[in-house]
Amino acid sequence: MKENQVGVQTADTQTAAKKVNTLVQITDRLYELFDNIKIRFSVLAVALAVLLYLPMRSSMYFMEVMTNVWFYVVMCLGLNIIVGFAGLLSLGYAAFFAVGAYTTGILILKYGMSFWLTLPISALMAVLAGLAIGTPTLKLRSDYLAIVTLGFGEMTRLAARNMAITGRATGLVGISRPYFFGLHLYKINHYYYAFLALAILSIFVSYRLMDSRLGRAWKCIREDEDAAEAMGINVVAIRLYAFVLGSVFGALAGSFMAVKMTAISPDSFLFTQSVNILLAVVLGGMGKIPGVILGAFVMVIFPEVFRGIGQYRMLIFGLVLLILMIYRPQGLWPDRSGTISSKVKDKTCKDEVI
Repeated sequence: MKENQVGVQTADTQTAAKKVNTLVQITDRLYELFDNIKIRFSVLAVALAVLLYLPMRSSMYFMEVMTNVWFYVVMCLGLNIIVGFAGLLSLGYAAFFAVGAYTTGILILKYGMSFWLTLPISALMAVLAGLAIGTPTLKLRSDYLAIVTLGFGEMTRLAARNMAITGRATGLVGISRPYFFGLHLYKINHYYYAFLALAILSIFVSYRLMDSRLGRAWKCIREDEDAAEAMGINVVAIRLYAFVLGSVFGALAGSFMAVKMTAISPDSFLFTQSVNILLAVVLGGMGKIPGVILGAFVMVIFPEVFRGIGQYRMLIFGLVLLILMIYRPQGLWPDRSGTISSKVKDKTCKDEVI
């Protein structure tokens, strides 16, 4: 009798596994189709047309959620350069978001500068911050690097909380909203389009970086750092490029968020913000740009969909994430190029010596 029960349980388990495997195969097939350039551009053209038309038929609440989605897309794409492309673990990415937001806020409030002129300065400040934290620490690996970046994020938040120029704990209030060719950007629809344009620009730059010589060097370092160094790649310099470029994405997103909210405070740059961005990258699929975008959508939209059940929504969200990580350990849309043989790795590194 017990043997029959065991046999039935085994059969049920195998059936469930087959269903899961079938679903995985179907999704993987769809992902492979999207990798076709013609299909990808066709889908993106239709999606862009829908997204441009969306504000005309949507509520203010929905527009606010979608604006947050595009903000997260930009932030996640920036962190993906550091984590997904170069294989570095950063737990303080919100610090670069803070650098951009405070730079724009200070220049507008204290010096009356135009918002658009603050953007290159925010990017420059992000580069300097990336160099300041990256130069002495990027020789570290894995857990040590994560601890250092975590400390950098907390130091940035505490500095903003205690400095007079940043408004201390109160932050900066009354940041004026910008004009764009005479149009005053004050409606949520305006910022929906602004963050959408920023997200499209970030996607374009991410693809260009991924397909470049620098991007292939990042991938080589991510797969086998010792082999990359043995082939002549300057590992520290290439990793520093990733850190600096990723920080610029976060700073620009912070600048736009500062004028959208018209106020910023140190509480906007907590450790949990960095964790949420990292979680979106890991959930979507590190190194895979469509996967990172999908992860950003899930991280923003899922909690909003279940907002009606109150505090239990985060519990359900955690359970769903746990199930996804069990059946999709490499993310919802994994980067298949990461599963290559050691011979191919060596050849790739040899071809990408810089």
